[in-house]
Amino acid sequence: MSNQRLPGKKAVITGGTTGIGFETARRFLEEGAEVLITGRSDDKVASAVAELGEGAHGIAADASTFEGVKKLAVKAKATFGMVDILFANAGNGVFIAIDDVSEESFDHQFDLNVKGVFFTVQQFLPLLGKGASIVLNASSVQAKGMATGSLYFATKAAVRSFARSFAAELAPAGIRVNSVSPGLVPTQFFANSNVGAESYGGFEALIGSSAPLARPGTPLEIANAVLFLASDEASYMTATDVVVDGGWSNV
Repeated sequence: MSNQRLPGKKAVITGGTTGIGFETARRFLEEGAEVLITGRSDDKVASAVAELGEGAHGIAADASTFEGVKKLAVKAKATFGMVDILFANAGNGVFIAIDDVSEESFDHQFDLNVKGVFFTVQQFLPLLGKGASIVLNASSVQAKGMATGSLYFATKAAVRSFARSFAAELAPAGIRVNSVSPGLVPTQFFANSNVGAESYGGFEALIGSSAPLARPGTPLEIANAVLFLASDEASYMTATDVVVDGGWSNV
């Protein structure tokens, strides 16, 4: 009898070439799942799949566009048929003062973090059967406020709200929906955002002085929370947000 937590499961992870997405893919594979990851670059996807090894599949797809999400769903159906686990992880954060926000920067942030998440779930519904688990990557900032954070923080509050409403709507189909809210986790996320080294250092110092655990988290610590939510160990959990931020948002 297998001691693995996801034996034979088929999982899809958006934004799976680096950071939390990649570490979650690695943990899912260790626990017996097959995994399909996405990224925007063919080269990065190929490199990540090669590093993950047996059981890993990949596709370059833009998770901020409807066409990109449809492309991913078609690939998942061709690869797996049905899907047991969907981790909508792709996202990014841009920090802009209110008076500097353009329509383009507004749309860019909401397209990836909100529209992309919504349509990822929508397009995967035909592939998700009874017992499937959806995990959305929100953020501990969804319950906070900060200067220049209005766009990013609002997108993550929307993701948290999606988890509640999706859970209510999909429960009759036997599908659980939860969210995970990471705190500060040094990943490629910051390199892809407009947060400079000085600003990042200031935020890390803030976490160090105000979070009970007084340190940033690691991708593995977030991946383990996602693994729990995706597994049957969380079979009585839906509409729940698991905050993994060293206590920052709750004290």
